[in-house]
Amino acid sequence: MNLFSGIAIYVILWWLAFFAMLPMGATSAHEAGERYVPGAEHGAPKVHNLRLKMLLASAIAAVLWLGVAWAISVDLFRVYPR
Repeated sequence: MNLFSGIAIYVILWWLAFFAMLPMGATSAHEAGERYVPGAEHGAPKVHNLRLKMLLASAIAAVLWLGVAWAISVDLFRVYPR
């Protein structure tokens, strides 16, 4: 795997992990039964924890990238002709 492919695979895995974690732990003021600011979106989360989710997405993507890099290095995805 060359450098460009490795970076591209990591970025794709990072975005997949990040978008999968976005709704986790997010509660809106409407769901919590609290009053909301007039003009604010009813479904907007009270606390979004983006920094934590970005760090967790980085760790998950790194682990998944190591697995993909290993699979590529041992020719796990190679299709043998018949």
